[in-house]
Amino acid sequence: MNQANDRANSRRITGNIFKGSIGNLIEWYDWYVYSAFAVYFSSEFFPKGDPTSQLLNTAAIFAIGFLMRPIGSLLMGRYADRHGRRAALTLSITVMASGSLIIALTPGYSTIGIYAPIILVLARLLQGLSLGGEYGTSATYLSEMASSGRRGFYSSFQYVTLIAGQLLALGVQIVLQQILSEADMHAWGWRIPFVIGALGALAVLWLRRSMDESEQFSKMEKKSRESAGTLRALMKHPKAVLTVVGLTLGGTIAFNTYTTYLQKFMVNTVGLPKETVSWINFTALLVFVVLQPIAGMLSDRIGRRPLLMTFGIVGTLFTVPMFLMMEQTKSPMVAFLLMLTGLIIVTGYTSINAIVKAELFPTEIRALGVGFPYAITVAVFGGTAEFIALGLKNIGSESLFYYYVAGCIAISLITYWRMGETSKESRIEAELDTNKNVS
Repeated sequence: MNQANDRANSRRITGNIFKGSIGNLIEWYDWYVYSAFAVYFSSEFFPKGDPTSQLLNTAAIFAIGFLMRPIGSLLMGRYADRHGRRAALTLSITVMASGSLIIALTPGYSTIGIYAPIILVLARLLQGLSLGGEYGTSATYLSEMASSGRRGFYSSFQYVTLIAGQLLALGVQIVLQQILSEADMHAWGWRIPFVIGALGALAVLWLRRSMDESEQFSKMEKKSRESAGTLRALMKHPKAVLTVVGLTLGGTIAFNTYTTYLQKFMVNTVGLPKETVSWINFTALLVFVVLQPIAGMLSDRIGRRPLLMTFGIVGTLFTVPMFLMMEQTKSPMVAFLLMLTGLIIVTGYTSINAIVKAELFPTEIRALGVGFPYAITVAVFGGTAEFIALGLKNIGSESLFYYYVAGCIAISLITYWRMGETSKESRIEAELDTNKNVS
């Protein structure tokens, strides 16, 4: 009987993890489609000019979308801590679908002039709002729904689906590149992936309505729920907030650099064909996806801190040589291996960052605590990484960006060195033990 109950409970956990994760996949697909197809639609939304200037404009709007993420994490985090993780996740996917549909249907600059980039900015603001709320709430939900002793493994699926969303965006790009001409891609083909994203979000909206609420939120006392999700409550945990900022700084810079920016770097600086770069990105990210649950499972055995320390040390030392080597190569295979090495290194952060943050906060402010300081850090550093890189390239000083990335990782290394082992001091586990003792 106990074995049957265990199997049923395992299926329930797996089903809820899937429903939470698949929505995360679609949200990040919608987010990365913008970056993946920027090389095609940048000329559609802005006046004619040199390609670097047009990409600089789209990168600026990419950064603006990131700036909305703290607001989204604040609003959605408060909503999730007061009304439940399921309700917040359902709302966030609805907002993301709206943003994608707006981009898909907006006429170009040649048709409506200055209104084209204005509408593009507004759509990205909506998507930034949605994604800001999605991260903290999704990380909280996956961490709370996971079974004890396997939280690192299950929570790693947040980045599995995040990267899968990026893979899906690249996969759609590769397919469209095979069946459409370059002219068609620039004229109207780039709109197709945004339509796919909007339709996918509607399907996820239906799935998320059937998710279970997490046990921690369901058992939260009424008194705690009344003060849940407020900045005042969050500020009672300054050490945890600062830990999230320090934890995220190097990770978000490295992740956005090794993935999003490298695609443009290989095209603009290395000089590889767009189609070749798409395949390099797709293959490297496919391996990266597989690494996440493996590293998450490893963290359940040896702890979270050793993985973070490994990322911090190797990332600080490797980033500059990686970019300098990639500058000199014309070989797609060498470029692939360098990118893959960077992704293996950053796995020490990506695979476990969700559970580490979730373990720092109590239930009543967990979604806000995980999402808000993270979103601010990502907005300031992760969202501007590509813009800074392109800006430095525009003035002939691109190599300074390599040192900037390494320096940010080094700052996070100090946080990893000073912080404790969160799996041994987990607020999630402590609350569950308390609830068992009370019952």
